[in-house]
Order: sequence, then structure tokens, then C-alpha cells
Amino acid sequence: MKVQRINTSPYASNSYIINGKILIDPGMDTNKLIQKLEELTEPKNIELVILTHGHFDHSAAAKPVAELCDAPIAIHKDDAASLKSEESSASMLFSSPAPDFEPDILYENGDIVRINDTEALQVIHTPGHTPGGISLYEPYSKGLFSGDTVFPNGGIGRTDFAGGNMEDLSRSIEKLTELDVITLYPGHGPVTSEDVNKQIRLSLQMSKTFR
Repeated sequence: MKVQRINTSPYASNSYIINGKILIDPGMDTNKLIQKLEELTEPKNIELVILTHGHFDHSAAAKPVAELCDAPIAIHKDDAASLKSEESSASMLFSSPAPDFEPDILYENGDIVRINDTEALQVIHTPGHTPGGISLYEPYSKGLFSGDTVFPNGGIGRTDFAGGNMEDLSRSIEKLTELDVITLYPGHGPVTSEDVNKQIRLSLQMSKTFR
């Protein structure tokens, strides 16, 4: 699995390109993202746009980028409605309207996204930061795209936005501690391969202190 990280957002949200054909979390700066896409790959090679959750800083550029790439947009079914809500998408915090589009694919826990003949992303429903937050795990390379559920060094997602719930987040992180992760690709912050399982366990401990 070849992963390219893009960070174009003033709020430091990460976008990822997998094998030149899957784009995770386009972010909120459409023009900068398209510029980076054109540097790294041919936009028409992008076959799928995945949103780890519906917050504006991860999803605002999704529709125009997907239209450029002629690619469908996927999100968990429990976050689909947030794309039309200024409160649930947190777009009001950015003084912007909600992204306001209909996703093409609605994920559920356990869905599989094929990358190639040997690699695939497992969709793990990880609510807490948002009701429909997901993490994506690739078991062959042991890579985890954690969205805003966990961050490096024991960091955890916020739960003070609409739909956030710390108990749900803690249960979601507990799910992630059951995985064997070599590389963490978080929604914010640096990519890390330094004892990631331990870092996720620290995130679980952190979440339990707020329950």
C-alpha cells in the first residue's frame, strides 16, 4: 500500500491518497488540494473519495474534487445527514455553509474497500467524535487511517461538537486496541510508526479519564 499524505488545510487536517486511486478526507481547501493532486497523480485516476466523518474541515472540498475526478463519495450512513447541517458538520465554526451534498456510498461497520488483489480497507465504525465516524484498517500492511478518533501520542478526538460522545469514543478506541497497527495515519498530526499499539492504548487511557 502506497500512501501519500497531503496537508493543505489551515486547520491541519490530513488528506491521504492510497495507491494513486483512493482519496481519504479531501479537507476544506479545494484549490490547494487539486493542485497537490495534480502534482502527485492524475486526478482522473482517483476512483473513490472516502470521508472518515462529516466535519467541514475534512469534507468541504469533497464534492468539487469528486466531480473533477469523476469519483463517488463514501461516508458512514450515520454521518451522511451531517453534510447538510451547519451544526453537525461544524461549518458554522468556519463561518461557512454546510457542504450540502448527497454521498454516493453509505458505509456500515464491516464493509470492505478493495485496494488491489492483496490489500483492502476494513471499515470500522468508530463513533464518538461524530456519530458516523469511521477508521479504516488495512491488515496486510497493518496501516490504520483513524480520522479524528485517535491521534499520535495518546491524543483523542473532541466530543464537544454536535453528536459527540465520550463514552462512545472510549468504546471505539477500545476496538482499535484489538488491532495490530504498524503505521497510524491520523486525521490531524504526523504519520507515525513508533510503537503505534502503545500509542492507541494511551489514547484509550486518556478517553477513560474523561468518562
